[in-house]
Amino acid sequence: MKKCMIVSTAALALLAGTSLASANEDHKGITGPFATPMDVTRKCLECHEDASKEVMATSHWTWELEQEIDGKKVKRGKKNAINNFCVSINSNWPRCTSCHVGYGWQDASFDFSDESRVDCLVCHDTSGDYKKAKGAPAGAGMPPGYTGKASFDKNPVDLVKVAQNVGIPQRDDCLACHANGGGGNNVKHGDIDMSLLNPDKGIDIHMAAEGNNFTCQECHQTSEHKISGNSLIVSPMGTTPVSCENCHDGEHKSGIINKHTATVACQTCHIPTFAKKDATKMSWDWSKAEKGKPTEEEHGHKVYIAKKGRFTYEQNVTPEYRWYNGVAGSYQLGDKIDPTQVTKLNYPLGDINDKNAKIMPFKVHTGKQIYDVKNNYFITPKVFGFKGDPEAFWVNFDWDKAAEAGMKASGLAYSGEYGFAATETYWPINHMVAEKGDALKCNDCHGDNGRLDWQGLGYKGDPRKVKGAARN
Repeated sequence: MKKCMIVSTAALALLAGTSLASANEDHKGITGPFATPMDVTRKCLECHEDASKEVMATSHWTWELEQEIDGKKVKRGKKNAINNFCVSINSNWPRCTSCHVGYGWQDASFDFSDESRVDCLVCHDTSGDYKKAKGAPAGAGMPPGYTGKASFDKNPVDLVKVAQNVGIPQRDDCLACHANGGGGNNVKHGDIDMSLLNPDKGIDIHMAAEGNNFTCQECHQTSEHKISGNSLIVSPMGTTPVSCENCHDGEHKSGIINKHTATVACQTCHIPTFAKKDATKMSWDWSKAEKGKPTEEEHGHKVYIAKKGRFTYEQNVTPEYRWYNGVAGSYQLGDKIDPTQVTKLNYPLGDINDKNAKIMPFKVHTGKQIYDVKNNYFITPKVFGFKGDPEAFWVNFDWDKAAEAGMKASGLAYSGEYGFAATETYWPINHMVAEKGDALKCNDCHGDNGRLDWQGLGYKGDPRKVKGAARN
């Protein structure tokens, strides 16, 4: 049963006496020309005077949140977290900040107080013509035509046309960045890819046109530009969670199933697999990067790129399952590691004895990445650079120079000796919800070949078969 009425954005507009078509009618009178994207923002602020200030108070702008991790208050986010994809934004700003909700974050001197630098168009474009992440993949958040790099400015964005067609954010506005993080479609999350733009019921019942036809903000509710939801790698404390229980009370017709809801997350049964249509990257080995080696492809995916190393991709993936109480632990920049062990750069907290924890599905992405052999901590290498940059690994394939430059940007010492160590990151699976009839059945977990590692989860064995195995 549902605790709330779920309606689409279109229905909400109609209830308010408007329509999606009329949502941007007030903007048709906007005229240009606009010399820069920042001029568009200044125009927006003439009517929406608080908009930039609201955006600037969010982690979409700051790329960090104040959080308490391991008893310490820290500021953590994309700005300073380490992952096992492209590792860190430090020294790689123009590439990584292509998806920033701002303009021109070229280096550490970016002015976060400049209201004109807020990119209104990236979230509010309804024309489909605004490009940023794809059109200028190293443009520091600028759209094509305004990056100052000829290779990215071949097809300039018509800023006047886009400004005249702003309105309620649509799926493609969100997916342009969130589905393409890490360098391509479905690289990172596993359950967020471009197939969600127009999915059928087999991919996601919530977002399918013949299902609920949700926009992203149906679940990621928004107030004053603050959007609920967290990425576990950058916001491990889960400060603004999105929960199935916001709309579903968890009641089932079966009493046996109802007993499971105390220990099993909704997603565990209702998202049997992820990467249903578009394969997702499951591993990245930076140690294999080698100048001059040819690119390799398998099943339409590049599994070896000289400047990046070797990858694996998987489609229709069965998740791994862990206890999760809504909070995660994480590796902090400068933390010591044991290079002989796998370092968890983030990890869900909770166990069988934690009353607040439930069994939750995850994508586990494994990596092998550069670390400082003497200081025993991970390096934030400078991988990106334009032609002629002597420090960028993607230009000169010199790990030593890339490590020195990257660690200088991060404010940490580099000993001059590097190696490669194994890592893993955890990505909660929340999207790609199956139809009711395709949810997991009893034997999917409790059968002879069930998908759960009962002992790994802290049970003596399958609690349906082993007396006293269940959580107290």
